[in-house]
Parts: sequence; C-alpha cells; structure tokens
Amino acid sequence: MIRPTVKADGTSRSGGRPGALRAVAALALVTLAALIALLGPSTALHGTGEAAAPGVGGIALLRMVLFAALCVPAGELFVNRLARRLPGGPAAVPRSRAPYAAAAGFVAALGLASVVATGNLVPSGLSQIDVGGLYGTRDGALALLEVNAFFVAGLCALSRRPGTQVWPLAAIVGAEALRAHPTTEHNPLFGSSLTLVHLTCAALWVGALLQVLRTLRLWRGGTEQAGTVDASVALLGLYARVAALLLAAITATGVCSALRRMPAATVLDQLTTTAYGRTLLAKVTFVTAVAVLAVWARIRLRRAPDPLTAYTPARAEVVVLGVVVAVSGLLTALPLPIRWS
Repeated sequence: MIRPTVKADGTSRSGGRPGALRAVAALALVTLAALIALLGPSTALHGTGEAAAPGVGGIALLRMVLFAALCVPAGELFVNRLARRLPGGPAAVPRSRAPYAAAAGFVAALGLASVVATGNLVPSGLSQIDVGGLYGTRDGALALLEVNAFFVAGLCALSRRPGTQVWPLAAIVGAEALRAHPTTEHNPLFGSSLTLVHLTCAALWVGALLQVLRTLRLWRGGTEQAGTVDASVALLGLYARVAALLLAAITATGVCSALRRMPAATVLDQLTTTAYGRTLLAKVTFVTAVAVLAVWARIRLRRAPDPLTAYTPARAEVVVLGVVVAVSGLLTALPLPIRWS
C-alpha cells in the first residue's frame, strides 16, 4: 500500500490535511476529558448516598490538567533519552511542549492551592483566599510546593538544559504522593510510597507513548529517510519493553492501593455502591482496553510485514490513555470509600 508522504507544513502530498484532522481529534479528546471531569461526579455519586465536596467537578478538572501537565515533560525527557541510544537513528526530535505543559500545570496547581487556602472550599472572591494560611498547614505547604515546582519546571524547559526538569517534576510527584495520604491515615508512609511509584510509572507510560508517536511522525515526514524505518521500529520496540514493566508496576501498586482503601472482603460491594468504587471500576476497564491495544501493537510490531502498522493501535492507545488521565483526576476528587469491617 502506498502511503502519502508528509511535508514539513503538516499537509500530505496526496492533498489531505492530517494536521487539521489531528487538531480536530485532539480538541475532541480534550472536550471529552473535560466532560468526564465536570459531569463525572454527579454520575458516580448517583444513588450512593454520599456527599461530595463543593465544586468537585472543577477540582477534578484541575487535577486532570495537573496530571496531564506532569505526563508531557516526563514523557519527552524519557523518550528523547531512548532515541539518543539508537545507533544511527535520526537526530531530529519533536518540538518540546514542556513549556506549555508547565504553564497549564502552574495554573491548575494555583487553582488547587486557592481551594486549600479557603479551607477546601471553592472561593467566590479573592478576599476569601488566605495565602498566608497556606504556610501553616501541611496541605497548604504541599500545594505551594506544586505551584513553585511547575514554575521552575517551565524555566528549566526554556533553558539550555531541559533535562533539569526532572527535579521539579520529582518534587511534584512527591507532593502528590504525600497529599493523597494525610498523617491521620493508617501507615501513611506506605500509602505515599505506593502512590509515588504508581504516579511516576503512569506519567512515564502516558507521556512516553505520546512522545513516541510524535517522534515517529516527525521521522516519517522528515528529509532524513535513510534508516528512519529501522530507527522507528527500534524506538517502538524499546518503548514496548519499558511499557510492559511500567504496566506491571502500575497494576501492582494500583491493586495494593485499592485494597488499602477497600478491604478485600468489601471490594465487590464497594465497586458498585460507592462513587470511588464505580470510578475505580471505570478506570480499570479503560486500563484493560489500553493493555489490549498495547498487546495488539506489540504483535504487529513483531509479526506484521510492515512493523510500523503498530502505529495505528498505538495511536488508539494514547487516546484511551487520555481518558484514563481524566478518570484519574476524577478519582482523586471523590470522597474516599468507608472501610467496612
């Protein structure tokens, strides 16, 4: 099959406009994710008898943006490092989106900090926000840390050494892990460790796949044609091997975290009768779909006459992962389930 080549301006020589189609698809995915965050709480809470905090939809949306902003630079750093390890591969890498991600993360973290500054209530005016009070509480200090870390990450992304982003990004992951497990929780250090590993692996998994697809698209449409196919297949293979390990770690830490929230004897009941359980069940369903797409892509990579046909299921995989990020943001905003005895 003859495929249209892609020119530098993003259009194809066959007359199509894949750049415009990608923009429309991206807009549709962002709209779907926003709807999940804004409308998801009412759906998840329906009939459970639970009450959510005021403005839970907005908080879920902010958390979704924060998680997405964490994934983008983490994936870029990781995949660019993998690409440099390919012998004889193209030197070109996609234009970094890390500065834009850092800006979005900064705004989201600032919004979440304003909620913490008003006693976990959505402020109706600037006068209600007690910025100084943030320094006096654990949650406030963690919220400020995330705001400052995204700001520093943006500066690092614009500097001559973008690799230094790893430090503020690590600070954000650590702050999220501590925030998710307050000191009043039973064995909070263990819970924070689980979240630290889970969030790190998830950010690398989502962000790296997005960056791999962007890199392959650049290489396929570039002028350096010699060796690009072999390099593309090699990069996909490297990512596939790492992704399998990341998925294993995500699954293990996710199961352990769920059992800490919902004891084994109550899991089946709480998965259908609590908002947290319903959302967790939805997340597991989407992650399972992602795993199926990943296996499909791996089979194509190994057995198809053209290994780059793995690009198609991989592209579908990143779309479903975008939904997983939205559901994850919703999950962190919903009330925790009751630990039934």
